[in-house]
Amino acid sequence: MLTENKQAVVGFFDAINTRRLDALPEYMAADVIDHNKIIHGEADEPGAAFDGFRQQLDAFGEGRMEPEELIAEGDRVVARLTVTGVHTGSHPRMPEPTNRPFRVEQIWIFTLRDGKISEIRAVSDRLGMFLQLGWDWPTAD
Repeated sequence: MLTENKQAVVGFFDAINTRRLDALPEYMAADVIDHNKIIHGEADEPGAAFDGFRQQLDAFGEGRMEPEELIAEGDRVVARLTVTGVHTGSHPRMPEPTNRPFRVEQIWIFTLRDGKISEIRAVSDRLGMFLQLGWDWPTAD
């Protein structure tokens, strides 16, 4: 099961990196819960992560999520990633592209159910990303 779970996560990142969003249902459950919200403003409902990934890929040309390390235990897989991209499209936090590149590390924790990702939790260097992209740090509303 551990190898199968790791393969599902590797397949997920491959689908993201090759822009095959139509393949995401092979790796993510229809009711996947994104606890971290992939994108600011993502709906707080099961399955909203599908649109969140689409928005991220639309905003960041040449974007890649490269797993550097995968650790599996039980129904979980932890991925340490190097994430890169160039802000070339509209993003809810910054509608006008800056055309600036970024490179950050992220840690994602996936919970899998029946061979598919059912939950996503992530920690990322958002401050580093914002600084590299020239974005203003969000303020509390």
